[in-house]
Amino acid sequence: MARATSDVQTQSGGARLVDGEFAFTADDFRRIASMIHADAGIHLQESKATLVYSRLAKRLRALGLENFRDYCALIQDAEGVDERQKMLAALTTNVTRFFREPHHFEHLSTHVLPPLIDLAKRGGRVRLWSAACSSGQEPYSMAMSLLSLMPNAGDYDIRILATDIDPNVIAVGRSGEYAEDLTAGIPRDQLGRWFEQAKTARGEKAWRASAALQQLVTFRELNLIGAWPMKGKFDAIFCRNVVIYFEEATQSKIWARFTPLMNPNARLYIGHSERVTGPAVSQLVGDGLTTYKLAGGA
Repeated sequence: MARATSDVQTQSGGARLVDGEFAFTADDFRRIASMIHADAGIHLQESKATLVYSRLAKRLRALGLENFRDYCALIQDAEGVDERQKMLAALTTNVTRFFREPHHFEHLSTHVLPPLIDLAKRGGRVRLWSAACSSGQEPYSMAMSLLSLMPNAGDYDIRILATDIDPNVIAVGRSGEYAEDLTAGIPRDQLGRWFEQAKTARGEKAWRASAALQQLVTFRELNLIGAWPMKGKFDAIFCRNVVIYFEEATQSKIWARFTPLMNPNARLYIGHSERVTGPAVSQLVGDGLTTYKLAGGA
């Protein structure tokens, strides 16, 4: 019966884009792509149809739906707000690891943090931002870089804001708990110093961020194409490997939104395959590999 329903939908909605359990047409793809673009700025080309199908087919099974036409109707309805968020989470790529692109953390430790630590010791305010933090490995790597230079950083006005659009990965970051294999990028001396041994729900070995680490990092949900409620400025911003999913016009707008939130001498770290475009080009100057600072800074 489910197959007959899918066949009718295919005939009325166009040819299948993907062969599989559920009929998935070009019209279905366009509706999903339009919604994720409106919600998160992510630009999906039709070449990603197989990926979209494979990730969302699990949602259709969980909901007991027989085709993507009904799924699209659900997430476009006011009662489908929760499922629309789950769709976004399913389609968002959360590839991350501790100390990913290590040259950025070396630059942070060598060029950025020492003067900021001096500022904090004089009573100054220091703020860092992980603008697409995923499940927390990036902001905790930033925190470890800081604590390696200033073990009592939590006693000063130094904080790291960690934001992401996906509430599921934010929850992981807040828990601070990571399976053993996810800690491979952490130097063993830092792992033993800043993490505590724990167990996963299955009883497997895991590590939990210490109180000193968690004290420095605040996790919040934030959509990069939505409102930014932050009032103060930042001394370092990590926004890496996320704007590549946006169209160039959206990328340029995001880069331009960062610069008013940067203190003099603040740095912006971006992904290895990204480049700054638009109005921000005239405001930022290179300061290392995929690293920028405000023009006119010392």
